[in-house]
Amino acid sequence: MKRLVFRSMPDETTRAAALKAGDVDIVYLLSGPTAEEVKRTPGLKLAAAMPPGVVFLDLPEQWDPKSPWHDLRVRQAAGFALDRAGLNQAETLGLSRPTGGLIPRVLDFARAYDPPAYDPARAKRLLAEAGYPSGFDAGDLTPFPPFFSLAEAIGNYLQAVGIRTRLRTMERATFLTSWREHKLRGVIMGLGAPAGNAATRIEVYATKGGIYASGEVPEIETLFQRQARELDRKKREGMLHRIQQIMYDRAMYVPVYELAFLWGVGPRVEEACVDHIKGFSYSAPYEDLRLKAPR
Repeated sequence: MKRLVFRSMPDETTRAAALKAGDVDIVYLLSGPTAEEVKRTPGLKLAAAMPPGVVFLDLPEQWDPKSPWHDLRVRQAAGFALDRAGLNQAETLGLSRPTGGLIPRVLDFARAYDPPAYDPARAKRLLAEAGYPSGFDAGDLTPFPPFFSLAEAIGNYLQAVGIRTRLRTMERATFLTSWREHKLRGVIMGLGAPAGNAATRIEVYATKGGIYASGEVPEIETLFQRQARELDRKKREGMLHRIQQIMYDRAMYVPVYELAFLWGVGPRVEEACVDHIKGFSYSAPYEDLRLKAPR
């Protein structure tokens, strides 16, 4: 295939226009109305790769006793505030998978959790029980670029139950650096897709040495060190499942959905290689890409 394949830049409207014009054959990272337009355009196809990525809310201030997020009920309220099915339909045309767990189901040692129900009334009750009957100012909502429309919708759902945020957008490299250096406050809309298994994800997000971890839970630390030395697979799985249960019970994160990564595919493409390499978001291997024979 000799035509240019756009990835994340320029903006998705421009990418979709280039696909419709025949200037490119495959475009990536579509969402919402743009994806819907591609889907209904004759000759074009919408495809979805399924990388092991989970969109979630990171609440770094939960470790501060003075923050509203320190209260478990407040973190649980954020979970009940989100209409995951609605977000999924609006952003990825229902192709993502709502979840209640930070670890995607496809990874070894993952424990599956159903998403919390969309229950704004319950969210408001939990906030009132925690001492915030009128809600509270949660500061910035900083999303993983370029998923800004998703973050805006999440902010609206939080606002509806009284958790008020302000959308703050950043360029991706700056965002990742600021996140790793723990410079972001308020609410972070993260997207996690490190390769490996459940232990890989836990290490990154929930252990003392994790690059995106803001605090530690002693029981998780102990279990994580034990599982790293355990040679019996079932025993190791049990410890990793226990860690995930602790994370779930403490509402350390607010998972949204396992991401469907949407592509637009043009009429010249016979084989786009969607998910030929499991966990990889883009067309690969390139030697397997095929164009239709000229008529």
